[in-house]
Amino acid sequence: MSNNPITIFDQWFTEAKKHDIQECEAVNLATATKDGVPSNRTVLLKEYDEFGFVFFTNLESRKGLELKENPFVSLCFYWKELGKQVRIEGRANQVSDKEATEYFDSRPLQSRIGAHVSQQSRVIKSDFDLVKEVAKKTAEMIGKKVERPAYWSGFRVTPHKIEFWQKGNFRVHRRHLYRLEDGVWEMELLYP
Repeated sequence: MSNNPITIFDQWFTEAKKHDIQECEAVNLATATKDGVPSNRTVLLKEYDEFGFVFFTNLESRKGLELKENPFVSLCFYWKELGKQVRIEGRANQVSDKEATEYFDSRPLQSRIGAHVSQQSRVIKSDFDLVKEVAKKTAEMIGKKVERPAYWSGFRVTPHKIEFWQKGNFRVHRRHLYRLEDGVWEMELLYP
């Protein structure tokens, strides 16, 4: 394997896309409160590079509030069809307003309107109420630019550990763990 885990991730992610895996960019994001109470959910990876892995969200959602309290997270990609998993541990830092706005503006109109309407993670009386709110906001926005709300942004997870797991016969799996030590990636093999 390469000495650079980002290169390996790119190869595996490209392979997942070529195999037409539905939503191969879906990744489990685990966060925790400052007291260590965990929660997880699936988000969509929107970009990645040597600086980290980026997803976008409502800053007032449960995940947004937890990230404000405790920026340490774990990401987990699992591509069953390939027998591969990637686990990433790192620190989530909010992206710049410029980066958040550029991505927001690239989203479909209904997704941008939905970001204005959704009070993510809060209680709603019925699905119908949400449909009404979306219809009302859509009518209000006809002919106008839908600006990014201040409470909507993204996070870049800067990794300090990346583990690659590959399924093997008889549960003899291969695990390569990369740790960032003083700016250099060090690799260790792990028992399955």
